[in-house]
Amino acid sequence: MRSTQVLGRLPAAAPRTPPDPVETRNPDAVDDSGTVDDAGTVDADVPGAVGRELRDLLTGRLADCRALDPVFADDIAERVARFTRRGGRRFRARLVWWSMRACGGEDSVQVRAALRTAAALELIQTCALVHDDLMDEASTRRGAPALHVDVTAQYTGTAPGPAAQRLGVSAALLAGDLALAWADDELGRLVLDPGLPRGTAHRLGEVWRTLRTEMVAGQYLDVQGQATSALTVGRALRAACLKSALYTVERPLELGAVLAGADPATTGTLCLAGRSAGLAFQLRDDLDDVFADPATTGKVSGGDVREGKPTYLLAVARARATTAKDRAALSVLEHAVGRADLTPRELADVRNVLEATGARDLVESKIGRLARQSLRHLAEATLEPRPADRLRALLAEITGTGTPRPGPPPDGPLSGPSPATAAGSEAAK
Repeated sequence: MRSTQVLGRLPAAAPRTPPDPVETRNPDAVDDSGTVDDAGTVDADVPGAVGRELRDLLTGRLADCRALDPVFADDIAERVARFTRRGGRRFRARLVWWSMRACGGEDSVQVRAALRTAAALELIQTCALVHDDLMDEASTRRGAPALHVDVTAQYTGTAPGPAAQRLGVSAALLAGDLALAWADDELGRLVLDPGLPRGTAHRLGEVWRTLRTEMVAGQYLDVQGQATSALTVGRALRAACLKSALYTVERPLELGAVLAGADPATTGTLCLAGRSAGLAFQLRDDLDDVFADPATTGKVSGGDVREGKPTYLLAVARARATTAKDRAALSVLEHAVGRADLTPRELADVRNVLEATGARDLVESKIGRLARQSLRHLAEATLEPRPADRLRALLAEITGTGTPRPGPPPDGPLSGPSPATAAGSEAAK
């Protein structure tokens, strides 16, 4: 259990980092009073509807925090809210929504429950990313300083010695905890809502409890493998399954099915589709980390290599080099993996090994097989046709395997032609 020891207030605070300019352009920030309970309205812009749900939820939470203490509100609560509202591509929220719609959900109770569940997922994702940046010692996230870096910069020159850095670390721990608490508060309120059918509320709570534990387990396997250099293929797949396949795709799909009151067979089939797509999601991210253009991914190439992360890609390369008794390839991997000061030339050597051992091609092939498997499972489920098209497009977007074709955006109105399937070069977080 993380410590929640209270930090003494510093004598003076440096000016806070101004809000990221992206937020001022965020359509979620538009003043749009009232709640949305019409499925067709949300269909037209799922991320926008989730953003407005978050705005309303976080406005109340920030008011509570400001009443407790303005320093806490400015330093921690405001940062959590700003980070969450800035968001990524809202994959998890969109999966909940389109799963619910594909399973026939459309009444006002289901719409409101889906939006509240999606908002809670966005908050738990904030917790995961803030803590992940701290564990990885990452300096940026979503085009802005990572939270622990931002707090450290705020108090550098005010706090003595290394105290500013310690405060940044502590603030990130507490910010992640706060985001998780807010997520649990929202799900707890939803489960206790008398308007939600009792059976649905019970199933929703069970899936939520499972999701949280799987998320933590996957993150621990990631850092444990990084610390111990446990780069076995089996452990890499296990970590990828827990960290991404379940938390990112399968459980959000299951939550949507539960909210729609789907039968166990339909829910199980959606879970199978989500697990395959989610694993492909993580493997695509592993490949992009090494091979994609940083201008496209938004992050420096080779971060996983430098941090010594136990990715499936690196595990396959090592296993193949070992089988082939390729000492040169093994030497490159032994020298490079886990080296924070890795040079561009050394990273290029790693890329060569990943290609020469066939690891890159094997992972690409596995992604394709998983993506096709996901769509086959989806086709086996009895779903509403047009929302199922949206779900199919979203899964293709997540796995990076879709082929763009004319049509409205993935979260456009349900009338008209099917949406474009945009293949992303990186599974955005």
